[in-house]
Amino acid sequence: MLTTTTTGAKAISPDTITQLIVLPVQRASVAMQVSTIIPTSSTRTHVPRVTADPSVSWVAEGDEIGASDPTVDDIVLEPAKIAGLTVITNELAADTSPAASGIIGDGLTRDFAKKIDLAFFGTKGASLVQPAGLEDLVGFSAVVKPAAWADFDPFAEAIANAEGLGLDLTGFVASPADVLLLSKLKESTSSKRGLLTPDPTNPTRRLIFGVPLITSLAVATGTVWGIPNIRSVIVRRNDVDLQTDKSAYFTSDRTAIRATMRVSWGFTQPAAIQKIKAATV
Repeated sequence: MLTTTTTGAKAISPDTITQLIVLPVQRASVAMQVSTIIPTSSTRTHVPRVTADPSVSWVAEGDEIGASDPTVDDIVLEPAKIAGLTVITNELAADTSPAASGIIGDGLTRDFAKKIDLAFFGTKGASLVQPAGLEDLVGFSAVVKPAAWADFDPFAEAIANAEGLGLDLTGFVASPADVLLLSKLKESTSSKRGLLTPDPTNPTRRLIFGVPLITSLAVATGTVWGIPNIRSVIVRRNDVDLQTDKSAYFTSDRTAIRATMRVSWGFTQPAAIQKIKAATV
């Protein structure tokens, strides 16, 4: 008797993958919100880094203009794979309700965003595949804050540090606990008006000196990161994949859904990254 084996895997179109995985992850990931995203088809991406600008000088009309070159090197980013697998009943897989499909997709995209943020704002530790995070960064600008939040002076210092490099901070990122404490700060002891400035275009967004304050569970309590998005680069490979397969769970009438994405990141000017934290004793 002749027996043949076939796989039940179904490839999903790139456009559908973009709508189900790529765009939702970008919206949900705070790391991606505060960085510049570079899509690529390469396994290694060279991101240019200017360490010294070309020089200019005053010259008389008609005189030769002296040539100067910028000092340029690069950082090499190799996107690493992050993957998720979930198993659902075939009944749910066959449900044409958008709500059912949304629940499945939302779960995967939320976890992708969560794991990316935990790695981006954390440390790679002993991992051999996870990219190094902000807690591994050397050469950042340290801003010392009091043990307890009292005012926004540390944020003013962080903004000034970035401006000293010719940059604008595009986001502060803090833990929910710190955002709550900052939200409770008042203009004075006799005022009930908060120091945080509301954004008239987005009532749920908070601003500090015009810079958005973003909440992330991935940031350690007591630390706030100030990031200029042009100095924080996330490289995402274009081969994001999403597949369904009934064969692996044939005997239990279930369907496996597998999603993979390859990302990495780097900071082209470490001194531009501001880390606000209380001094350690």
